[in-house]
Amino acid sequence: MKARGSAFALACLFGLLAVPQALAESITPIGDVQRGSNVTVQGAVERLLDEDEFRLTDASGSIDVYVGPNIVPANVGETVTVRGFVDDDLVLEIYAREMVLADGSVVRFDRRYD
Repeated sequence: MKARGSAFALACLFGLLAVPQALAESITPIGDVQRGSNVTVQGAVERLLDEDEFRLTDASGSIDVYVGPNIVPANVGETVTVRGFVDDDLVLEIYAREMVLADGSVVRFDRRYD
């Protein structure tokens, strides 16, 4: 029984299973994002950096978001919510796994860059 609970927890941690909405993490201000963590952030698309990367801004700061190898599905000025992993590299960046657009639609990203 303990092994199954641990397997479930690990699967949720690595995004292999959908976590019920009630258990979803709260929104983290961009200025409080920590390297090497899974986060949910919300803000406005400040600018497109490339076809697969954009800068997200809220009142606490800004961060680059990578959605590759996909194309950014939002427009500059649009408010979006991003769930993903914060890279522990020199440049603070989120590798997006999912994005909720202003109209409520959810875009999940293929993770071929892993």
